[in-house]
Amino acid sequence: MYIPDIVKQISKDLNEVNAKALIVGGSVRDHFLELPIKDYDVEVYGLERLEDLEKILLKYGSVNLVGKSFGVLKFVHEGEEYDFSFPRTEQKTALGHKGFDISCDGSLSFKEAALRRDFTINAMGYDIERKAFIDPYAAKADMQNKVLRHINTKTFIEDPLRVYRAVQFCARFDYTLDAQTFALCQSMVEEGMLEELPKERVYIEFTKLLLKSKKPSIGFELMRKLGIIEKYYPELHALIDVPQSPVWHPEGDVWIHTMMCIDKMVTLQTGNEKDDLKMMFAILCHDLGKATHTQIGTEKISAIGHELAGIEPTERFMYRITDEHDFIKSLLPLVEHHLAPSIYFRGNAKKSTIRRLATKVNIEELVTVARADFLGRTTEASLKGVYEAGDWLLENAKVLDVYNTPMAPFIQGRDLIALGMEPSKEFKVLLDNVYMAQLDGKVLNKDQAISYIRNLI
Repeated sequence: MYIPDIVKQISKDLNEVNAKALIVGGSVRDHFLELPIKDYDVEVYGLERLEDLEKILLKYGSVNLVGKSFGVLKFVHEGEEYDFSFPRTEQKTALGHKGFDISCDGSLSFKEAALRRDFTINAMGYDIERKAFIDPYAAKADMQNKVLRHINTKTFIEDPLRVYRAVQFCARFDYTLDAQTFALCQSMVEEGMLEELPKERVYIEFTKLLLKSKKPSIGFELMRKLGIIEKYYPELHALIDVPQSPVWHPEGDVWIHTMMCIDKMVTLQTGNEKDDLKMMFAILCHDLGKATHTQIGTEKISAIGHELAGIEPTERFMYRITDEHDFIKSLLPLVEHHLAPSIYFRGNAKKSTIRRLATKVNIEELVTVARADFLGRTTEASLKGVYEAGDWLLENAKVLDVYNTPMAPFIQGRDLIALGMEPSKEFKVLLDNVYMAQLDGKVLNKDQAISYIRNLI
């Protein structure tokens, strides 16, 4: 296992005072999963006082004491941060993730200290000096069998967030949840234990599920089976068993289609986490309106108006998991207009129509969401993997220079002042009027815009 040189040096220093350093947690897990290791957590055994560890660390860098009460020192060396901690035990004393009594004890064995962790795959250690892995709970066997298994029932239920962690780990690593762990998580859901979780913590797990999984649908299906979707997210639960036209959606109901769409969106991610998360949530919510607007006729099934109807349930769902108002507002236009690329393509939309669309939504992002919607089904056209409507709209948006941003207005308020006008409420009316003319192609430059304004006044 690769260990940074500075960590090796500190390990040697600890060894000289009869202490030892073990790499623990996710970094060991990711080594076996052949994933890049972003964070190194080091647990130090054999010291009596945290101050002794702090003294050693200060020889090589700075130490942030913000986690000292939890037995954690954040060590910074050449811009890189490492967590050094004492082995500890935790005892639940109150609701919430802060309701724990923490006891640091450098004399604990690794097996005793690892008992507080959630799953076996997160309870391995690496002895730096011995260059040996420590696996007290058979994590390697679980990894070979691709099974996610909890360590201890008593400690597991002390933090209900572990149910969501089980969901995102299974999705990220394509693991199956152990039968006993599944039953335990299900009982925690049924007993309402998840209700004590602050939405901020839940949102982080949703983020990991959507951004780090190759198939987020695995996680959402697991949430459905555990009863999380039905109990906590009625907007998503309402999609289950909602029928769709077999002509456009031979894959099945709206839930199945949505699961296929979020998996397709993974393949369309850009690498910009904020934008990708926005589009992931948009595609997750894009058909929420079908729950109320699906009509089953004698000859066909339709959901006319479901795009606009999806705005309200999208807001309700999103506010259940985050209070990031601006982020939520930014994804609503993607839901509202997700059918626009296909509709505009079939109708050979005018330039002015495309320009107007760009004032409501980022066209590149919209096409990405619409592409995932188109590919997340099993029609003959979708299976070919080419979204002709989206490609057409992107090409036209590039020609019109509204690919990522709307058309910039030719004139602004200062131009009206330069014409001798006094600032007033009328400014907005005039500027909106001339801007609409600009979008329609009636005004082609600033001079024409000024003439247009003069005619208006």
